Amino acid sequence: MSISCELCFHRCQLAEGQTGLCRARGNRGGRIVPLNYGKLTALALDPIEKKPLRRFHPGSMVLSVGSFGCNLSCSFCQNIEIAGAGETFPTRDCAPETLVQEAVRLACRGNIGVAYTYNEPLVGYEYVRDCAALVHQAGMLNVLVTNGTIAEDWWRKLLPLIDAVNIDLKGFTERWYCALGGDLESVKRSISLAAGRCHLEVTTLIVPGENDTEEEIRALSRWLSSVDSHIPLHISRFFPRHRMADCPPTPVETVYRLADVAREELHDVYTGNC
Repeated sequence: MSISCELCFHRCQLAEGQTGLCRARGNRGGRIVPLNYGKLTALALDPIEKKPLRRFHPGSMVLSVGSFGCNLSCSFCQNIEIAGAGETFPTRDCAPETLVQEAVRLACRGNIGVAYTYNEPLVGYEYVRDCAALVHQAGMLNVLVTNGTIAEDWWRKLLPLIDAVNIDLKGFTERWYCALGGDLESVKRSISLAAGRCHLEVTTLIVPGENDTEEEIRALSRWLSSVDSHIPLHISRFFPRHRMADCPPTPVETVYRLADVAREELHDVYTGNC
């Protein structure tokens, strides 16, 4: 008998032993379990600006942690080695208590807390939730870098534990989101719910020929402004990667031009990777 994973809009129907589209959740013993719980593929002390967050504790550092799996299938994925990996990928075990102990130890180096990042952290929802609760108990902060593709009730339950989030808004058409295996409305809802509940910044990667028109960025920034015109937007430059390794990078002038378009609606627009 199959059961449904309710974490995101995919709602994968999984029989016993099957693993979901994200490669990080599966039906084991008649219940959906996170297969990547406490299994780390990356751990590093990063500048907060690298998340990217420009308006949240600038100049500080944050202990950044990643696992494996993702519930999208972006053709340009920059971290495909771990985002596209499953249970067989080499990992190191790290219990929530151990991670928080490391975060506290690194406070002397400017660390303010833990950032859940690199792969899509929300496919390991339970680990993020458990770590985040302990991070707050230790008097530190939680940062989340996510594609925002999560069911509303799960998102609402997690938000009180999150101090800052950067959400990827990968474009503003259903066509582009469909090509990436995603759902635009899910991401818009996640952005709207996060606004006012924690510090929020948004990133849009400009991919030539896909989401690089002035019309699309104007619509995106206008909608974001309707949520809050002070939400920082990061306009980032695409570089060849994964299934788009033969495509040219986004022209620098395109990034700057589209950032100017976004500034028609938003107060804080930043350009990245230029």
